[in-house]
Amino acid sequence: MRSTIGPALVLLGLVVAWEILHLVVANSGLPSPFETLAQLGVLFQDADFWKETAQTAQAFAIAVVISTIAGITLGILLGMNRTAGAVSEPILVNLYALPKVTLYPVVLLLFGLGISARIAFGVMHGMIPLTLFTMNAILQLKPVYRRSAAVMGLSSFDTSIRVVLPAILPEVITGTRLGFSLCLLGVLIGEMFASRNGLGYLVTHAMERGDMPTVLAVAVLLAVFALLANAALLALDRSRRH
Repeated sequence: MRSTIGPALVLLGLVVAWEILHLVVANSGLPSPFETLAQLGVLFQDADFWKETAQTAQAFAIAVVISTIAGITLGILLGMNRTAGAVSEPILVNLYALPKVTLYPVVLLLFGLGISARIAFGVMHGMIPLTLFTMNAILQLKPVYRRSAAVMGLSSFDTSIRVVLPAILPEVITGTRLGFSLCLLGVLIGEMFASRNGLGYLVTHAMERGDMPTVLAVAVLLAVFALLANAALLALDRSRRH
């Protein structure tokens, strides 16, 4: 009961603050929460909206799978080799800090306008943090794990899969939570700059028309999806830790 009161109060506070801001800047075109929800209901009845949603969902699902598998695999490879990990960490941190939008011309040149560009943007955003979380978790792992694996005569591959990965799973889930949200952000950015489909393109097109209710309705929908997914991963993380 207590675990739900806090988030409910925060949500109520955000809605109240939103309504107050709407009243203060009434002439700016900012819709109220109720107008936004009404527009969301209109979108739910629009077949084209669901087509755009399906485009985003497809690109996002593929990007999440690629970034998760590649991020964990690369993190394990770098973490199992301390020299490679020490050399790679500052490079990965700098790449993570680099605004991905600056790579838009390169992505567009390589992948063109389409789902491939959206997937590429998603992977660029989601893969690096998961790689860093996985690599650092292995580098900070107690030496007793590897000693035990050596005593049992396990190969490097078996050590990674049967010993190291289960030991760092909580950190991997934490990295997945961050990568999940950033991957969604990357796909949406890709749709805004390198696509003619998807919710990101829908938002950009709505902004060009000055259709703020649609912009905020899509933003609310995406925020709710991201929060629910994050809550599910957080629950999984807590269950693994206990």
